[in-house]
Amino acid sequence: MVHRGDGHPEEHDMTHLFQTLFALTVTAGDRLEAHARDLKSRETGASAVEYALLVGAIAAAVVTAVALFGPKLNALFSGINVNGK
Repeated sequence: MVHRGDGHPEEHDMTHLFQTLFALTVTAGDRLEAHARDLKSRETGASAVEYALLVGAIAAAVVTAVALFGPKLNALFSGINVNGK
């Protein structure tokens, strides 16, 4: 983690976190979409679509939670000294 002289983490850390979460969400969505297409061709597509919607809702909840609590968690964990100094 990159720190400024005053000990606060750079905004880059949160930006990187959001970019990573977005990439994971897009990747998971793409995989679920492909899986849903495959299952739909077997006439079980309704369940796959429901699961895809559920996963999408969970991903949205995770992104929202990180947006709301991210700065607080970042401040909490940036205060932890792992070097023993």
